[in-house]
Amino acid sequence: MIIKDKINKEILESPFAKAVVDIERELISLGCDLHIDCAEELIKDGSKDPDLWGLNIYPDWRIDFISLINIRPNRDNRSMEIKNEEIRRKIEEIVKKFSPN
Repeated sequence: MIIKDKINKEILESPFAKAVVDIERELISLGCDLHIDCAEELIKDGSKDPDLWGLNIYPDWRIDFISLINIRPNRDNRSMEIKNEEIRRKIEEIVKKFSPN
């Protein structure tokens, strides 16, 4: 589901929720089985693939920046983990914007 308001705490009751963030439109798709499913939801809503980054959100709001969709040699990210600190900070800001606290 695409989050356009605060994240419902119940979504984060499992060990973690897979999410994809559109860093340009500042939207989150959350709770899909696979990160690519969340990315596809955002693309259908008008997002562009280069702006999408995968992560996991834990019940304590901790984030890890690991997803297969993050392997993007053309964006200078050659691993599943997002290495670019600016992108990581932007994602943290967007997630914080949607947190219920």
